[in-house]
Amino acid sequence: MKLDPQQTAKALPYKLLAQEIEHLLGDPSVVVPPRLVQRLSAQSSLFVMPASDAQLAITKLITWVADNPGRGLPAIQGEVMVFDVRDGRHLCLLDGPTVTAHRTAAVSLLAAQKLAPNPAGKLLLVGAGVQARAHLHAFTQGLGVKEVMVSSRTRASAQLLVDEALAMGLQAEIAESADDALADCSLVVSATSAQEVALRAHPRTDAFVCAIGAFTPAMVEWSPDVCAYLAQHGRVYVDTRDADHEAGDLLQAGLDVSTFPTLQALVRGEVSEAYAKKGPVFFKSCGWAGWDLAAARCVMRSLHLALRPMR
Repeated sequence: MKLDPQQTAKALPYKLLAQEIEHLLGDPSVVVPPRLVQRLSAQSSLFVMPASDAQLAITKLITWVADNPGRGLPAIQGEVMVFDVRDGRHLCLLDGPTVTAHRTAAVSLLAAQKLAPNPAGKLLLVGAGVQARAHLHAFTQGLGVKEVMVSSRTRASAQLLVDEALAMGLQAEIAESADDALADCSLVVSATSAQEVALRAHPRTDAFVCAIGAFTPAMVEWSPDVCAYLAQHGRVYVDTRDADHEAGDLLQAGLDVSTFPTLQALVRGEVSEAYAKKGPVFFKSCGWAGWDLAAARCVMRSLHLALRPMR
């Protein structure tokens, strides 16, 4: 069975996917080897990302081409293949860009549900592409966000996302300066192309920042000074230990990423109470095939395709 982008999206509601991600983080049968990243050019890579649990095995095979939007093409293209572990049968094929957008936003949603000091505040989206749109919907559905500001290098792109937010019944406006808008927003999602620093101001003391654009050591969205400040005066979390060598923002700030707790450690209650009480939160997300496995689980449930009850 092959699901097109619309079918894939319908099978991945953000709140349910966030719950599935939390369940996966407590599942000892999950195995996720390091992803293979084959560099194709200075601005493009091929990603091969396998994962499995007691029932399902998946491989996400996608390309990322940073300047594809200028060609009228998506930056991410590819598919997620889902297999039955018991007999090796191919169960379904999911749209790769849709899975990537939904599972990334659902990871951010889970982190915000666990960590955001002020989840009822205004949301700032820095970037106006696929990931910004996914986070708009995820945070609206999962946190009840009602006010949004959008900052983008292209005003037309920002306006399109503002118009979508308005159509959803939200209060929305363009932020002329992302740095200035930080003072008004307790929720911040940076989802830029991460080719250069986009944010240089300090977030609020009650801020939850989700930084997703920079997922390689060479990419960056937040200035080193801000990252160093947040590491000293706030709380820094990473999605997985893979971020130790992939979190461009933090690595370029000269920080030892291995000292920051993961989302799994948070879910499992392994983070000290003292650390959990520190100021603004910076959640660095780099991606992991485990999130795609969680998406495959969610799809199997949604389509009633599971061969055995998932535990």
